Amino acid sequence: MATLTMRIDAAMEAELARLAELTHRTKSDLAREMLRRQLAVRRFQALRAQAIPYAEAAGYLVDDDVFRDVS
Repeated sequence: MATLTMRIDAAMEAELARLAELTHRTKSDLAREMLRRQLAVRRFQALRAQAIPYAEAAGYLVDDDVFRDVS
């Protein structure tokens, strides 16, 4: 496993420490989870941006258009 060192301000450190204590997890574990989620969101956004032109060409302009065809 690689190591990542980063600087955070005092307020963020205090909030992270509080969350770690409340959830009985380490700050590193929480930071890994948060980073993992953010990376997943970015991957989803990139895939969505690639798919939008195809969806629009097929007539899917809003979420309801997708759900209309599911049922």
